[in-house]
Amino acid sequence: MPRTADIQTDPKDVADRIRSGDRRALARALTFVESRRADHRAWAEALLTEIMPDTGGAYRVGLSGVPGVGKSTLIEALGDHVTEAGHRIAVLAVDPSSKRSGGSILGDKTRMETLSRNPAAFIRPSPAGETLGGVARRTRESMLLCEAAGFDIILVETVGVGQSETAVAAMTDIFVLMLLPAGGDELQGMKKGIVELADLILVNKADGDLKDQARRTAADYHGALRLLGKPKHRSEVGVMACSAATRDGVAEIWSRAQSFMDEAKDAGALTQRRAEQAKSWLWEEASAALIDALRADDAVNGIVQDVEDAVTTGTLPASVGAKRLVDALLRR
Repeated sequence: MPRTADIQTDPKDVADRIRSGDRRALARALTFVESRRADHRAWAEALLTEIMPDTGGAYRVGLSGVPGVGKSTLIEALGDHVTEAGHRIAVLAVDPSSKRSGGSILGDKTRMETLSRNPAAFIRPSPAGETLGGVARRTRESMLLCEAAGFDIILVETVGVGQSETAVAAMTDIFVLMLLPAGGDELQGMKKGIVELADLILVNKADGDLKDQARRTAADYHGALRLLGKPKHRSEVGVMACSAATRDGVAEIWSRAQSFMDEAKDAGALTQRRAEQAKSWLWEEASAALIDALRADDAVNGIVQDVEDAVTTGTLPASVGAKRLVDALLRR
């Protein structure tokens, strides 16, 4: 938790420090952004407003895949590759939170030991909390702060929970999905959900005894996706086998990703995609703000127990109960 003295610092001063590359200022700002305290949120909102003119210049990459597919290994290999090419990369790694304690291990930084020591890289692990979709609630705001700090590649690594983990596709320029060898045939590749949102599909662990199997899996997905037809507003989905452990294919992965984003930018599709994402974010935040206001309102608190009891005992539909709570808020 940020120190009380920190919140007395002028957000404009912190913004200047972030722009100058002060990592300590960036880390503290991210902590404020993730905080739920009202005073911290107000301070963070002032800071975000201050740095907005310095955002939007980075490539935003989303990466998802089941646990054990090798996301952290690939990120480290990809991070080393792009920093050697002169880029600066910020990795926002989202870890699962316990439903019982709310705690999170936040072990991604330890799994990227080499990249964590790279002066051109910044790794920030965050707990998912109660947010669904594989990302944390404030991941978008964290991306903006990292862009203001001069990182030109922002990579968001999701929790890694499966088909429903699609929120990252709504906040990045390219969505990369990692799969395991023998993870499915053509019918698997045609599943709705996370597969159809991917811009680039990687079949990892294409080394040793799994090399041929990984290539067959990649071919299966490639064939299945061709049957689905060309996705709207984007070029054909790329599918390739790779090995994060041996770094075989890492250079090609970045080349493909960069070409995809450059083509989208030149065609105006990237601007349109970000505009749609910003509008979606607006309404997500409006919904969350309404929930916060409901929970904090005295008039709502005065009837919430009766409404909850009526809903849980089956005497009142949840939709009607929800409307009563909102009406109580609006009548105050």
